[in-house]
Amino acid sequence: MQLERFAPTLLSRDVAATRDFYVTRFGFRAEVDIGWFVSLRHDAEAYELCLVAADHPSTPERFRRPSEGVIIGFLVADASAEEARLRAAGTEIVEPLRDEPWGQRHFYVADPDGVLIDVVQQTTPSAAWLAEHAGMAGIAAADAR
Repeated sequence: MQLERFAPTLLSRDVAATRDFYVTRFGFRAEVDIGWFVSLRHDAEAYELCLVAADHPSTPERFRRPSEGVIIGFLVADASAEEARLRAAGTEIVEPLRDEPWGQRHFYVADPDGVLIDVVQQTTPSAAWLAEHAGMAGIAAADAR
């Protein structure tokens, strides 16, 4: 399959509130907004996220409920600064900033429908973690960033 574009679409209870969350908190802009459907774009044109009303007849009836069990990951240069910025904007931090031994500093927020957003900064994995996982696919002991 040759993809022309990748655009995850989230089912939403309140498309306008969810649109505003991604616009004000993460810098997306509404490229298409017809009320029950919104296409959001980020300044980096390759990033698109769509929202559709969970009860819209265009979706299969048995799946007409808000998105659940989804985590969206946003890779950033400075997770500490992003957590401070979002906290200052009144965004609830559902899991606070922490460092992981596999080489991530991250925290979680949730959009109005409960979709988790993992805001992640890549860091250097700990030597102990690398040694323990050396030989696994895609992991090398000398894989320090």
